[in-house]
This record gives sequence, C-alpha cells and structure tokens, in this order.
Amino acid sequence: MTTATQTDPTTLWRLIVQAGGTKAYIDGQLRERGFLVTRRDADQMSDREKDQYKKQLKIEAEERRKLKREAWVAFKANHIVHLGEGVFWTDESTPDKWDTPNSEERAAENELPALDTPDQLAAALGITIPQLRGMAFHRDAATSLHYARFTIPKRDGTERPIWAPKKRLKAAQRWILHHIVERFPVHGAAQGFLVGRSTLSNAAVHANPKILLKMDVKDFFPTVTWRRVKGVFRRAGYRDRIATLLALLCTEAPREVVQVEGKTYYVSLGPRCLPQGAPTSPAITNALCLRLDRRLAGLAAKLGWRYSRYADDMTFSLPATHKDKPRLGALLGCVRRVVEAEGFEVKDEKTRVHRTGGRQSVTGLVVNGEGRPRTPRKLRRELRAAIHNLKAGKPLKEGESLARLTGYAAYVYMTDPTLGKKWLGELLGAGGIP
Repeated sequence: MTTATQTDPTTLWRLIVQAGGTKAYIDGQLRERGFLVTRRDADQMSDREKDQYKKQLKIEAEERRKLKREAWVAFKANHIVHLGEGVFWTDESTPDKWDTPNSEERAAENELPALDTPDQLAAALGITIPQLRGMAFHRDAATSLHYARFTIPKRDGTERPIWAPKKRLKAAQRWILHHIVERFPVHGAAQGFLVGRSTLSNAAVHANPKILLKMDVKDFFPTVTWRRVKGVFRRAGYRDRIATLLALLCTEAPREVVQVEGKTYYVSLGPRCLPQGAPTSPAITNALCLRLDRRLAGLAAKLGWRYSRYADDMTFSLPATHKDKPRLGALLGCVRRVVEAEGFEVKDEKTRVHRTGGRQSVTGLVVNGEGRPRTPRKLRRELRAAIHNLKAGKPLKEGESLARLTGYAAYVYMTDPTLGKKWLGELLGAGGIP
C-alpha cells in the first residue's frame, strides 16, 4: 500500500507551511489517512493486542518515512539547501552584520531589480530553484561543468584558455549583465566593454603624447575571486544570500581535466574567479575597478599625466604641451603601490615606455602627432594592396579571406570614415560583404 502524493513540490511545500511546519503537516496527514496510532500502555495489553499494536506502529512509521521523503523533496524544490564545498549558505533570512547600510535604498538608487529571496532570483532568471542551485553549486572535483573549454592563441605563442558558459548559464549571465551589472557605477577612465566606448575612445584620451606609458595587470580575471565579486553585489545593495548566488553564477574555478579509471574529472586549481568567456566578466571588472580607476586618474592628473584603462591595459600619457619634468619614476612607483593596494599586481614584462620619435600606439591605434588616432600604416598598405589585387582578378594570399578584409576595412572606417567607406564599397563590389 502506498500513500505517495501526486501534489507538485511547490504546492506541497505551500501546504506544509500552511500546516505550521513539516512535523505538523505529517501528523495531520497521518491522522487524516487513518495511520496515526494513539499511544497506549503496552503493559496493559494481551499478547494479541501487543502484536496488533506493533503492526499499527510499524505501518505508521513506514508512512511517516514516506511523508518525510516527500517533504524533503518539496523543501529542496523550494530552498537552496547547500551550495558545495567552502560556500556558506543558510536558507534562513536573517540579518547580517555585513549588510550594506540602507541596502534597499542603494539598490533603488542604482535602479537594480528588487531581489530579496532565491525564489525571486530564480523567477527573474526564468528557472527553478533546483536549476539555480545546480548552476551555482561548487565542486572541487566535478564530473560535468556548465562551461565548454577551448583555447585561442596569444601573441606570445602560448594558448589562452576560454571557458564559455553553456546555453542556460549564459542566458542567466546575460540577464545579470543587462539588469544588474551594467547599472553599476563605472569610472570615466574605463574604456572597455561599455556602450559608446571602444579602442578608439581609449586611444583618443592619449592623442599627441610626449611620453606614453603602458602597463598591464597580471592575471586580471583570475585575480577577481568569487568573494570579491560577491562584495561588488553587496556594495550595490544586495544582501548576503542573493549576493552569494549572483557571485557563484558569474564565476568558475580554473580547472584541470583529469582522467581517472576511464572517467573524466574537472579538478579545481584554485578559488572560483571570473572566467574569460562569460559575458558578465568584463563589466564586473569595470565595476570592481571603480576605486582603482579613481585613484590612478587622480594620481595621473596630479603629476600632469592622462590615464585610461581598457580591461587589464592601463595607459598613461604626458601631453606634448607639458612643460614641467615628466616625473616618470614617481608615476611608475605610485601606480605599482596603488595597483597592489587594490588587490592586483603589475605585470612587469608588459610595462613599456614610448617616447616621440618612434611609433606610439594605444589599443592598436597610432596616436603620434596631431589629429585623430589612426590604424597602423602597415595595415592600411596591406589592405590597399589586397583590394587592388582583388579588383585585378588575382587570388588572395594564403590565409586571407574576403570576410577578413571586410573586417579590416570596417576597422579603418572607425578611425577614417571616408577611406573606410571607399574600401568597403570596393569590397562590396567584389562580393566581400553579404
């Protein structure tokens, strides 16, 4: 005989809450179904009565276990319960001493969606609580991931690992990006991954420099751990539970693929951090670097320099009109101290100083002299030759394609609309643009 309910977990949990808790619900169900046994003194029973009483208690115990299992399934369908190794979680909505003062007001000022419970977050993302828990859950040794791994070549010949989120997680990250992260305050010196800003706007900050200083942040994304990401969400106005879930959804541990007895494991090599490939990662770094950018911009201005940052590339330039001493050494030392104080590290081998007399470029665009930043002469010369050969009926060089040439022409158009439009038109005539 079975008494398993056909009620869906969400409705069942609502009934449990209405009953006053799991124990009250189970006792009520046992009573309603006739399984709840009235306790009596067995010493006053005959042997036959004792046997019957024991059978009734046994049946009640079996039914109670079934109801407990159903209640647990209902609880897990409506609560996070646990998020894995090293992650503190409580389903109790209790005040936290680390909550941002006036958090609701701060979230409202940033026009962030009101999210107070995991249920509200799951509903906003269009998923269930179990799906939310599954995407946020951390395992040091996982047999499957919500990311697909591939590599792209770097300029130094090494491979850069990219962890691209799979469909459901990517949709969740895009919702978080558009409805939350893009509304965080960002400093004006940040030029990457923002509407209206680009490599061109970044280069334009440093037009006609006397001295150009370029520095990189070492291991930029891996340095931004999930706890730092959680801090960003908390400062924005979200309480601990929501900030924890958002941070876990936007991060993943760097992992190594290991084969053990024919089974594949993805073993974490460190704490969860921003993955290169997640749509939320660049925007989160912009929000996280608000104070870094503010400090470096203030430092640069004090010494007569200009400053901008494109992702992990920090650029400083001394205008050609600057008459005082450059104080380059003071700038280098102070930048290093500020970067380290903000939890990052300068990549020494990528630090470069470019003076007048040689080519000065910022995010791929030449900034020497007067006028707008421009694409390198070599690129324009090669593109002009390729278009000429194409019009003459000659084959393209090995590894070249019409799509690639069109991309270069669009790149030129960004800095020189007249020339770029001319070349795009010529490529259109050659069938290079759909």
